[in-house]
Amino acid sequence: MAFSEECTAVSKTLNVYKQLGVCTTSSVQTMDPKHKTLLRSQRLFLAEELLVDDTIIQYLYQEEVFTQGHLEEILCESSNMKRALKLLDILPTRGPRAFQHFLRAVEADFPWIKARLLQLSEEESSPPLPPPFTEQCGVPDHILPTVPSTQHLNQLSARLGPEWKCLLLDLGLSYSDVYRCSAEHPLSVQSQVLAGLVIWRQRNGREATVRRLLQSLQAADVPPANLHQLFD
Repeated sequence: MAFSEECTAVSKTLNVYKQLGVCTTSSVQTMDPKHKTLLRSQRLFLAEELLVDDTIIQYLYQEEVFTQGHLEEILCESSNMKRALKLLDILPTRGPRAFQHFLRAVEADFPWIKARLLQLSEEESSPPLPPPFTEQCGVPDHILPTVPSTQHLNQLSARLGPEWKCLLLDLGLSYSDVYRCSAEHPLSVQSQVLAGLVIWRQRNGREATVRRLLQSLQAADVPPANLHQLFD
């Protein structure tokens, strides 16, 4: 039987299996959706860069990622690009180990392919960075370099809890300063905090900015939600 006739026979057999609902994969498990998406997004790059030879597909066959039928189906294609595309069609259906085995298959002859896929995979796995603390607090940029007013400091004092002492210490006040604020206003925590913030503003002048205050609020683990609309 001629090679083209063998290819036609293989294709017909696979179509019959599909129509009958017969599973032609070795595992009912599927590839990680993240890896599927990555292979799809890099499909044209891989088809152009990858040379589908016996080394790659025989390794995947050895590791039981591909079956003999898969090898024949791939090799029946008329060009290298078509063989690569066929490989990429089959690979995502071959279980959760298929992606890692594919990386091992290409690492010797196509190290740049492995490096690119690993880099993109790590980038997708990294959680997005949270927005800056100032943005989480809803403070406009033009407010950051300004000195907070007494009204702002009073409103802030009303929103703080037990973290207020850590805040004042981070702003540069001494333990003696914090003790004096507590002693002079024994009946009101809000007044104690306000007294400390006023001392900080008086000592630092123009450097006592909203930006500097927010830095210490973040260091004291004050939740951003407590500061919304404070400096509007």
